[in-house]
Amino acid sequence: MYSNQYHNQDLSKLSFLVTGGAGFIGSNIVEYLLKYGAKKVRVLDNFSNGYRENLTEFMDNPSFELLEGDIRDLGACKKAMEGIDYVTHQAALGSVPRSINDPATSNEVNISGFLNMLIAVKDSTTVKRMVYAASSSTYGDSKSLPKVEDTIGKPLSPYAVTKYVNELYADVFGKTYGTDVIGLRYFNVFGPKQSPNGAYAAVIPLFMQALKDNKPSKINGDGEQTRDFTFVDNAVQANIRGFFAPRDAANEVFNVACGERITVNYLWDSLKSAAESELKAVYGPPRQGDVRDSLADISKAQNLLGYKPQYTVREGLKITWDYFNN
Repeated sequence: MYSNQYHNQDLSKLSFLVTGGAGFIGSNIVEYLLKYGAKKVRVLDNFSNGYRENLTEFMDNPSFELLEGDIRDLGACKKAMEGIDYVTHQAALGSVPRSINDPATSNEVNISGFLNMLIAVKDSTTVKRMVYAASSSTYGDSKSLPKVEDTIGKPLSPYAVTKYVNELYADVFGKTYGTDVIGLRYFNVFGPKQSPNGAYAAVIPLFMQALKDNKPSKINGDGEQTRDFTFVDNAVQANIRGFFAPRDAANEVFNVACGERITVNYLWDSLKSAAESELKAVYGPPRQGDVRDSLADISKAQNLLGYKPQYTVREGLKITWDYFNN
């Protein structure tokens, strides 16, 4: 992957920190940075959510460094930023259902951990900018489509609250301390290295694993809910462009998506077709905290970051399906 280059800078002179680098999106960012010759790529992860196998291919690379630690530990955050030029903060406890089942831990990791990262950036003498994973869940109960950054509703889950608080903290730190931070509101990112395992796995790897195992998958609700599914390469691109975007992009948030939506039923049928399967889905009640429809306006990211999605949903699904079956 990553035949498309999203930077013009000489990465061999720059050091990067990827928190949550053993996770799905984080490990893909690591892959990009190492492929294009970054001087150093340091990962901070406590493996509560990520997988060591996502990092196996990098372990022998002299530019790669693994630091096991927890973002809830301010000392670990400060140590991880020593000598670093750019930070991408991907460490978090994702999943709306997880946050409903355990709001306290989601708060500790996603809010207290994020605050630690901001403090570490503020106190660092080397970090130029931090890009962080925000979330489309921030749009909450707003029914307007497409979703525009300045128009949000009330959060529908503890997870959404934590991600919104991240944005508020980032804004305050920028105004109070002059920290340079950019937030990326991800819309349903999918792709290679996304795990189908666990109670909180995302819908696309769940569907793919079910089809691979020839077992029916569950769809929450009637399946006519829509999502702006976003291939992981597009999310990686947004991070890379975020590092080097001009100053007027600082302390802003940006939608990261394709700008197109499909129904969950269409997703299931498309994957069934790819698998040449006749399996039928099993329908259950709608999931608490989920939005009905999601579609991003990506014009702000296009204008200020130079973001341009390189993969449609269908192209991304094909790459991901091939990955799952190899």
